[in-house]
Amino acid sequence: MMNFRKYLPGKLGNKHAVIPVVRLSGAIAASSGPLNRTLNLGGIAPLLDKAFSYKDAPAVALVINSPGGSPVQSRLMYQRIRELAEANNKTVLVFVEDVAASGGYMLAIAGDEIFVDETSIVGSIGVVSASFGFDKAIEKLGIERRVYTAGKNKVSLDPFQPEKKEDIKYLKELQLEIHQVFIDMVKARRGDKLSDDPDIFTGKFWTGLQGKDLGLVDGFGHIGTIIKQRFGKDAKLKLMTQKKGLLGRGGTPGITFGGETASNLVDATIVNAEEKALRARYGL
Repeated sequence: MMNFRKYLPGKLGNKHAVIPVVRLSGAIAASSGPLNRTLNLGGIAPLLDKAFSYKDAPAVALVINSPGGSPVQSRLMYQRIRELAEANNKTVLVFVEDVAASGGYMLAIAGDEIFVDETSIVGSIGVVSASFGFDKAIEKLGIERRVYTAGKNKVSLDPFQPEKKEDIKYLKELQLEIHQVFIDMVKARRGDKLSDDPDIFTGKFWTGLQGKDLGLVDGFGHIGTIIKQRFGKDAKLKLMTQKKGLLGRGGTPGITFGGETASNLVDATIVNAEEKALRARYGL
């Protein structure tokens, strides 16, 4: 059934259109991380539920700025957005800021339309697994590692042992399965909008300008401008936020600097480093 709400003008009855906005910013990981600086379903579910509960809103806007991360959490968030959109008959408009790449782009395709800046980074439809090898280092240091297992494959891809061809082969098989799921999702959501460029599903990433030519996005524009064009000059944006308790995300009191616990500051440094590493892939 076609969603005619997307074509409604700026005034709905005697009310101006109010468009709920959910910001999805940060690396995607199963753990919420300190100070809510990572994205996952548990963290954003209340905001999504709140946004889609606005009965008179003709659409929900998502502002995305994510270099990706966990494929599972990316897909869980995508599925939740689509479930809510269909259950509440809402159009989903996505606005990409700096980057929507890898898992971030998986979030973006939950939108019925995707808007970007010409200089945004989009795409990176692929799967990556990175690690280090320490077997030669511990040998030079005279360290002997002792591991006891039940199950011959329990220590596959152990960074303290030499790589095994069979382990690498198995990992690549898993990556190909996940990659194919990602590809199928993009094709299902973008359909005939996609160009026939053979590089689209190779993990390559592009600017917003190139992404538009490839069919990865629909247009250019800032959220405020697009919303007023779509729903009238008096349309309002309503940012969804969560209330915080006295201890923020919970936990016991500790030594604080500017209101944050010392342990949180250490954890935040680690999370920031991980996110910076992800963003560095795209020159950000």
